[in-house]
Amino acid sequence: MTIRELKEIHEQKYLHPLAAKSAETRGRKYPSEKCDIRTEFQKDRDRITHCKAFRRLMHKTQVFISPEGDHYRTRLTHTLEVSQIARTIALALNLNEDLTEAIALGHDLGHTPFGHAGEDALNEFLPQGFRHNEQSLRVVEFLENDGNGLNLTFEVLDGILNHRTRCKPSTLEGQIVRISDKIAYMNHDVDDAIRAKILATDDLPPFSRFGSTASKRIDFMVRNLVENSAGKSEINFTPEIKIATREMRAFLNMHVYANQRLHQRERSKIQTMLRLLFDHYVQNPDNLPSELRLRMAGDAVQAAADYIAGMTDRFAMKCFSEIFMPSAWEVESKI
Repeated sequence: MTIRELKEIHEQKYLHPLAAKSAETRGRKYPSEKCDIRTEFQKDRDRITHCKAFRRLMHKTQVFISPEGDHYRTRLTHTLEVSQIARTIALALNLNEDLTEAIALGHDLGHTPFGHAGEDALNEFLPQGFRHNEQSLRVVEFLENDGNGLNLTFEVLDGILNHRTRCKPSTLEGQIVRISDKIAYMNHDVDDAIRAKILATDDLPPFSRFGSTASKRIDFMVRNLVENSAGKSEINFTPEIKIATREMRAFLNMHVYANQRLHQRERSKIQTMLRLLFDHYVQNPDNLPSELRLRMAGDAVQAAADYIAGMTDRFAMKCFSEIFMPSAWEVESKI
């Protein structure tokens, strides 16, 4: 009996009856040989962590645009924080930790450069709009692995697509990631806003009832979620805390996301830059990577959107500089 088979037996025997079991996955789009060591969900986790889009998260803005400092969150650190929170909850509820981790690690792969400003810009440019959860699905289904995608299981794809607030994942593990994403960014974005002197500790009345620090608030929210969700078919806070989290999100929208002096000042620059890049690639599709052009079969608009959405902050600025800024030149002098 293989290590994987022993793991599958352990899941069947010890995980909660409502937990997703790797041996019962709804499968992949294309047949894939089973691993002797890893379960299907563990294979998905590894495919995500080894893909190019995951590595690029390191240089993508979380909220604050081009911050000067080493301790501000990036998309990668946010993703890792979500993964750790989600795994803690899954373990406490006796649900599938491997599936939870895979969904968490893949949930933000489709995010644009420059955080919310980049996503809003692409949303304006595209006729069908832009939503990062749908782009994350495009990344793992279509764009990664030279256009072959990562061929992930249904459960991981479903969790990635449905991690936004308005969505409802089909597994409890997906529901955990959806809420863990909110727990992470609500607390850590406040931490970064205080570091950036956009907020002061005294400005946080909606947060104070959960604790005086980010770690205490996260601990409080995780405990409430675990205690209220144990043995149930839905993962959620108690009604009182659910209302309080909505107040916290509204506070962030008003005082951080929509009210950053620096963010507002730089936002128009970013939108102008991405608009010029987008128009350039639509009008000059030959300047796109050849593999992307071939896969899009003449759809220059989608190809340009995929290319820009995959850029890191610094690569977008490099492309803009190379295309639109004059280069230094020299006149050969005669002796």
